[in-house]
Amino acid sequence: MTVVALTAQQQAVVQRRTVLVLSLGQVLGGIAFGATVSLGALLAADISGNDALSGLATASVTLGAALCAIPLARLAARVGRRRALSLGNLFALIGIAVVIVAAGLRTFPLLLVGILLIGAGNAGNLQSRFAATDLAAPAHRGRDLSIVVWATTIGGVAGPLLLGPGEVVGQAIGMPPQTGSYVFSFVAQCAALVLYLVALRPDPLLAAQRIAKASAATVGGAVADRPLVARYAIFAIAGSHVVMASVMAMTPVHLSHMAHGAHGMDPTPADISALVGVTIALHVAGMYALSPIFGILADRWGRLQVVLLGQALLGGSLAFAIFTNDQAWGVMIALVLLGLGWSAATVAGAALLTEASAPELRTRRQGRSDSLMSLSAAAGAVLAGVVLSSFQYSGLGVAAAVLVVVIVALSPLGRTGSR
Repeated sequence: MTVVALTAQQQAVVQRRTVLVLSLGQVLGGIAFGATVSLGALLAADISGNDALSGLATASVTLGAALCAIPLARLAARVGRRRALSLGNLFALIGIAVVIVAAGLRTFPLLLVGILLIGAGNAGNLQSRFAATDLAAPAHRGRDLSIVVWATTIGGVAGPLLLGPGEVVGQAIGMPPQTGSYVFSFVAQCAALVLYLVALRPDPLLAAQRIAKASAATVGGAVADRPLVARYAIFAIAGSHVVMASVMAMTPVHLSHMAHGAHGMDPTPADISALVGVTIALHVAGMYALSPIFGILADRWGRLQVVLLGQALLGGSLAFAIFTNDQAWGVMIALVLLGLGWSAATVAGAALLTEASAPELRTRRQGRSDSLMSLSAAAGAVLAGVVLSSFQYSGLGVAAAVLVVVIVALSPLGRTGSR
């Protein structure tokens, strides 16, 4: 059976299998993502001795993703999603090894190189959500995309919660301090690499390209391209990601300062790791746990409406960050809402971008979207460290709120055919 000969029923079967494989890959990849988010800022602050430089860790993750998003998208367009996603996993494996070496040598530049490579691997994880739309029926595109995003919940929540057990394992095998969790990350990335190479067949993007060509030759005509809507979708995705990444990047440092200043207490590193781990785990759960709900809502209500719902949730998060930043419970609520807002905006925005782009332009625009999203978040994370040092956590919340207002103000650009 050739790919061109797929019936609608056969295509649905292939799509279900593709979504399952991509979801399992996201579970495994999420472990590395969660651990890097939790440990990156703490390792950077510890090795550099300067809290203002801690934002460079998250900046390096997002910069790595930005640099590789377009090349991986172009590679996928030529040789398929399977090879592109596998290459991303390989980058992440190399990055984890470099981070461990950098922590042992206490070399800050090398640490950033390792985190940047992990970010390059994360570009593949981001591409997975678009891979879920390659063969998806239009009526279920948001749902299928969101299922793959949701799958990251398991690994993303497990990553931060493995900080404690990871340190025990790390000490037992002689790893540098604060790097034990990367043992689990390395194993998970190896498993994801094997999974994609073996099970992601037929390749969803190559199959979709062949089906589109056969359909165009048989039926004629082309899918309408709406560049203005696509540009707004790219901006909304990138802006929402900047808000999320900048606040999230500085939360571990803020919690550490808050713990040291609470009632004259002198918390141990284990206490701080536990507080940070639980908070980031809740945040990652917010990012991914309800994504299928947002995907279904995007299919039923319309893409733009759910993007705006995401902005409302982000606004609520920033309100908690501004007014309850001296309470651990307030910061936790802020991080949960931050994750929920990001989820709604990015799931619906990705579906809007896909539908606003003609098939021959989709992969290219998806790569540009991921690149811009990561690059702008990298800049936001660096600036967030400066803002935190100068204006504290509440000032960071105010600065991020400006971007939310801009996304809402420009929303009329995304209304044409947004459903």
